[in-house]
Amino acid sequence: MRVATYPGVISTHSDATVAKNIEDDLVNQIVEQLTHQQPVRKSREACPADRDIVFRGSFEEVNRYFYDQTWSDGLPIVPPTLEKVEAFLKYTDRSPDEVLGAMHPSQAQASVWKVAVNGVMAGCLPDYMPILIAIVEVMADPQYAVKHGGSTPGWEAMIILNGPIAEQLGFNRGIGVQRPGNQANTSIGRFYRLFCRNVLRFLPGTTDMATFGQMFRAVLPENDPVCADIGWQPLHVTRGFSPDDSVVTLTSVRAVSDPFSTAGESAEQHLEYIVDTVKRTIHPYEAAEGYVETHVLLLTPVIATLIAQAGYSKQMLNDYIMKHAVERAQEFERQMCLGNAYPRGTTLKDLVQRGVLPAAWAESDDPQRLVPLMLPQTQWLVVVTGDPTRNRCCVLRQNFKQGYATSRKIGLPKRWDTLLAAAQQR
Repeated sequence: MRVATYPGVISTHSDATVAKNIEDDLVNQIVEQLTHQQPVRKSREACPADRDIVFRGSFEEVNRYFYDQTWSDGLPIVPPTLEKVEAFLKYTDRSPDEVLGAMHPSQAQASVWKVAVNGVMAGCLPDYMPILIAIVEVMADPQYAVKHGGSTPGWEAMIILNGPIAEQLGFNRGIGVQRPGNQANTSIGRFYRLFCRNVLRFLPGTTDMATFGQMFRAVLPENDPVCADIGWQPLHVTRGFSPDDSVVTLTSVRAVSDPFSTAGESAEQHLEYIVDTVKRTIHPYEAAEGYVETHVLLLTPVIATLIAQAGYSKQMLNDYIMKHAVERAQEFERQMCLGNAYPRGTTLKDLVQRGVLPAAWAESDDPQRLVPLMLPQTQWLVVVTGDPTRNRCCVLRQNFKQGYATSRKIGLPKRWDTLLAAAQQR
């Protein structure tokens, strides 16, 4: 690829400076790239076949070799021996050679075998294999758009788990739900990032251009029994699955609010806290640029119970947030023009006329009028989890058009009960 590089950071330059840099520097680079012979690059060496032995050595030597090959996240990996990989494959009826999808940016084929290899490396147990496959199926779904996983915001995936498998495999869904410590929660979260690195080949500084980046997140299981007790549908049921299905839902997370406390005896007092945090976490420019998002709201069981007892369903909670999360038009316009998206002086009426915003944003010319903060198609995924005795909530902001919430049913092997019983006896 022939590349011309703009000198400096374009977003810190005025229009006049940009024009000067193009004329004085960038044009010359473009001409140079288009008129001179490019050196011939060597073709890439063939990748090892699935069962090839790529290295032999001690635990320390294997880890050094994998690190040097950029096949490690910097933490010690479990060497993926053939024996260990084959143990994972016993927990799926799918062929090791089955391809779950072609992965960007590497264009590599994400096979069931590669899922098992990275599961071993991440420290997963073999019986986690059905979950790992479902996660990669989501990653291969164009709606999720994992190809954007190396963009500058540096978002990370939130893996939400529902269904019987959370209890069967001993996931933590209580105190410190996203702390490292529980093998299932932690190792599966690590698996996602390792798979991104080793199969998709998201490498910082080349294909992964995250400005700051985020650490992988432990899996977040919803407390389905609490949902049942208070008359709420767990997340996977709200997304069209059966209560008896085990389901993973992945969504990108760009930013996380403070795990804020809410207080009061009425549901509305708690909802006021929640809406206030939403308004401080979600920014007007998101709607102004046409972003329809799938944000996440975490509620501890005590808060979810209080809100449910007041007659609110999860959908009603979503509707309440959408209705009450509003901003004054003048402030909305100020914030949406702070970046490079729109020149100063752009109005909400301008965006309505262009079809970017619905008519509700331009119902009058009063700068103090209240306008919605989010586009009406925006969804809030309400998840009940965490310490059952604490009055805490948390808002997780999704990353624009990247990493939309996408769910997949976890496919279990025919002998799942037998395999699970044998695994639990070990």
